[in-house]
Amino acid sequence: MVIPPPVRPPRIMQYLKPYVLKMHFTNKYLSAQVVHIPTATVASAASSQEKALRSCMESTQDVAAAAKIGKLLGERLLFKDIPAVAVHLKREQKYHGKVKAVIDSLREAGIKLL
Repeated sequence: MVIPPPVRPPRIMQYLKPYVLKMHFTNKYLSAQVVHIPTATVASAASSQEKALRSCMESTQDVAAAAKIGKLLGERLLFKDIPAVAVHLKREQKYHGKVKAVIDSLREAGIKLL
């Protein structure tokens, strides 16, 4: 049985973008990427493993590092003219701590969250 996608009014469709934010946290590093779902490609990404970021961070795994990664990812998204993303959280991820820091700094950078 095939279920068709919901029909949305054109007023809402102009704001909906097929970009999804995905975050991954390890014991050493943090990474966040925005994936373009129709083509299954990474539109933009930021990680605490980048050499340019490691020099200005005290730790690559705390909440402050997550906020810096969110801010950098927001700037990169605006540079690529991506104004809005949807947030995809894994089952074990809650809107707290590092996840909240990344999402809030994206919002402060000017990215609209769907």
